[in-house]
Order: sequence, then structure tokens, then C-alpha cells
Amino acid sequence: MYKKLKPLFLILVLAQCSVSAQQFNGWTLTSIMNSTTATLMDTNQITVKTWSGLPAATGYSSYLEPGGILARSAKATAPSFNGGPICGKIQKHDYNGNLIWDFTYSTTNYCTHHDIKPMPNGNVLAIAYERKTAAEVTAAGGNQNIEMWPDKIIEVQPTGATTGIVVWEWKIWDHIMQNVDPAKPNYYANVIDHPELLNVNYKQAKDWIHMNGVDYNPILDQISFSSHNMNEWYIIDHSTTTAEAATHTGGNSGKGGDFLYRWGNPAAYGATGTAILNVTHDAHWIKEGCPNAGRLVGFNNKGITSPSNTSTVDHIILPTNGYNYNYTAGQAYSPATFTDRLVCSGYGSNMGSSQQFPNGNQLVCIATSGKVYEVNSAGTTLWSKTFAGSVPKAFKYDSCYIFNTPPAIPTITGNASQLTSSSATTYQWYLNGVLINGATSINYTPTVSGIYVVRITDANGCIYRYSAGYKYTKPNGIEVVDLSASIVVYPNPSNGQITIDDAGKLGNNFSIRVIDYTGNIVYTNTNTHSFNLAHLANGIYTLQLFSDNGNVTKRIQLIN
Repeated sequence: MYKKLKPLFLILVLAQCSVSAQQFNGWTLTSIMNSTTATLMDTNQITVKTWSGLPAATGYSSYLEPGGILARSAKATAPSFNGGPICGKIQKHDYNGNLIWDFTYSTTNYCTHHDIKPMPNGNVLAIAYERKTAAEVTAAGGNQNIEMWPDKIIEVQPTGATTGIVVWEWKIWDHIMQNVDPAKPNYYANVIDHPELLNVNYKQAKDWIHMNGVDYNPILDQISFSSHNMNEWYIIDHSTTTAEAATHTGGNSGKGGDFLYRWGNPAAYGATGTAILNVTHDAHWIKEGCPNAGRLVGFNNKGITSPSNTSTVDHIILPTNGYNYNYTAGQAYSPATFTDRLVCSGYGSNMGSSQQFPNGNQLVCIATSGKVYEVNSAGTTLWSKTFAGSVPKAFKYDSCYIFNTPPAIPTITGNASQLTSSSATTYQWYLNGVLINGATSINYTPTVSGIYVVRITDANGCIYRYSAGYKYTKPNGIEVVDLSASIVVYPNPSNGQITIDDAGKLGNNFSIRVIDYTGNIVYTNTNTHSFNLAHLANGIYTLQLFSDNGNVTKRIQLIN
């Protein structure tokens, strides 16, 4: 029998998910762009809640925060920028419709546009243009004498009914390069040698990047975003300070504000490879508790162009390596193509989104046609509704999430031998972004230096909250070495057969453990460099190796 699960967006999954022909339980939030209304509809597509007469039109996207708070990008009066969804405001409304925060970020020099992302701490990430004059562009090595609007990402902390503080900021202009004029800044002879930077002369235009979707990963403390004009998805480090974000060092990654990863259009950084993305939106991670958690997903507006344009939702497995991503110099970032693709039932020339659920279903929003629908893992449409107007994004939320107050963000205190979380109902510990199996107590005894995060839930068991990373250094003594970076596990993805190439580093005595996405141990073995997992279901698994010489943690995908 199908067991009801708590949904996405910081939700606790209480039981193992199963792929089902049923639609995922919850209420779907939609807001038509340029309207002053937002609605929630139930699983029968009946409207159960309406926010009407909102004091500013929706600029692009709307989200629900725990407790039923509606957060939205909204249109300011007479902004100095024009073009694609210009906003200038971020607003929050309580469940009864009262305006509780009305923050304006719009001047002649900058303005928010497109997407926002509410964060667990109550702050909001927002995309914004900043104006660069033609003189500033040419001084930076631009080969056209034009004004440009490079993007930046800000994190705003509400401080009053209409006020806020930008507590973190990242600017793409701090991470540009050019190969045109050696006498000017940011010069590098070969574009391909610096994929961590953006070539200022690639598709140079006023609305240069046209960033349109932003997401936050609280386990890694990283941000993803999508670019319409570059046809790429990017990942950057949010653990930096604002000062570090303007440089090439610092943060958990050690790379400051440089791109940690980019994907979709190798030509943008001078690499050879196939361009997969063709107008893209809504780059985001699949959340914990869902099949294929940790993948990066986005809406590919022209994913298919023949015999006619058809939009797709594309999934990729990230080549993760701690807080960084594996990359071979001089080549395109892997993977060479999408890992999985959902072909949409229609075409959206612009905007669009998707959401992945614990039961394997996906919610798809074809924005320009106003179509929102849900499909199961076989691609069968379970329901569909078309709105009169553009719906850039749509999301489904559980009533437990909507009507409960979230717990406070947990904190970690520690000494030489033990880490302790602030009090909560449940706990889960992570090391360097990877779940530590069995570490579910208020205390954790670390055996290796690294960055630790703890996840907690509220008393109702339906909302996740994550701590900031705690940097722990093992005191003098025997330390368990992490060998993950020096050991290769292949092929990955695999049809089941797995080979470990350790060059003797594990020694003659080691154990093997494979864990599924719910935390269950599904395979064990010892002292073998080759084994078969074909009996397991397709999906993402964690492979752990334990030896006297050190330990290894790898993510593997099965595609039988």
C-alpha cells in the first residue's frame, strides 16, 4: 500500500519512497506573472487558498516558506532597467495575506530580476543586474563599446517591514576573463585554460548573462544558477565571505567566488563538446529523500528541436569531489550529455520549471503556455491544468510544511573529542557534504578533520533544518585518512559491475558497504576489488570503503 510521505523543500522523509502511479500528495502553488494573485490547489486541482489583491504584481517566481509564508519576486515602480522579467522588489506575505516584508532593491545602478530563493535562515537570495558603462566594459577587455548588465546574486536579511541588509554578495564581474588585449586586466591567452571564469567577449551584449534561476544547497552551502544566454548551469561557493566571493580563494572549496562547476555549453569556455542546453531555466538540486538526490536538474526550453521544438527536463550526475567537482584540464566538464531526460508534453519558448518528488514523480511547468502537470516515473501524465497567463514556476507543498513553524537553525559546538548539536527532535550528521551513516544522535565523535553539518527536524517531523558548517581539526594523534580523492571506482554510471582501482592504498584488509538514498545498507563485502550490484534498483548509492590505511566515500549510479 502506498504510504503518504512528507514533500520536498526541506521535508523529512519518514519511510522509504516507492515509485507509484499515484500523484504526490500536497497543495500546488502557482502565481501568474504580472498578476496580483497566488493560489494553492489540491490534488483534484481545486483552489483551496487564494492570495488576492497583493500590493505589487508578481515579477517572476513565488515560494512558500514553512508556516505558510508566501515569498515572491515582485515588480517595483518605474525601474531603471527593462527587458526580461524585471522585478526590483522582494515581498513576503503571511498565510492570511498580510504584507509582512516589502523590500526594494532597485536604483539606476542595480535591480533584481527573475528568480529568488528563500533560505532556511529567513534570508532571501535574489538575482540582480548591475550596470557597467561602455567605458568600464572596454577597460575590462570587452571588444565592443557597449553598456553591459552583468548579473550578481545577493543574500538579503530582513530587518524591518521595508528594510533589509545585503549580508552576502557575489558578482560575476569579479570572475571574468578576456583573451583580446594583453594590456588590459583579466587577460589570459587561452580561454580553455580558465573555465572557472567567464569570457567577457562570449556573446557580449547589454543583457549579457540573463541569469534566470537560483537554488541553494544547505548541505554543501553552495548556489546553483542557470543562464538563458550562455546556455549553461553553474555552481558557486556560498560559504565564502563577501570579500572572498570577489576573489579566487577562500570558502569550503578554497576557490573563492570562481565557478566550481559549469555545464551545458562547452563552447562558452573554449572546450570541444556538444551543446546540450538551448535556452535554459530553473537549475536546481534534487533534494534529500528523493530518488537521485544530489543530481542537478534544469528546464531545457529547446531540448529537442527536430522535427519541432519540444522542451525537456534534463538531469545530470555531478562529478562531485568533496566541495569541488572533478575536471580534466582542457576538456569539457562531464558528463558529456544528460544522464536522464523527461520529454515535456509541449514547448515553452521561455521560462519553465520542474520539481522532483520522493515517489519518483515530477511536477512540470511549461511557463509560456500556462501549463502545469505531474508525471510519474514512467512519464505518464497524472493530472494537468492550464492557466490563463504565464506561470514561470510551480511547486507542491505538504500541509505539514505549510501549517507548522520551523525549528531554529541548529548550531554545533565542539571540543577535541566530540561535536554536539543544539537540541532537536532528530539528528543527522554529514562530513564534507556526505551523509554519515548511523550518525543520528545529538553528539558525534569525529575521527577525521573536515567540515561537519548537522540536520535536525521539528517536533512534527516534517521540516529539515541544517547547521552552518563546523570546521573540525583532529588533534595530534591517529587520524583516519580520507582516501576518496586518490581511489577510482568505475564504471560510473554502471550496469551493476563495479571495479575499485586503489593502487594498493587500501591494503589487504578492507570492508565494503553500499547505502541507498534512504540510508539503508543494501550490500556488504570484504577484500574484493570487483563486485556486482545488478540486483539493486536503478538510482544513486553511496559506496563506503573502510581500511586500516584510510576510508573512502563515493557516489555511484546504477542504470541496469
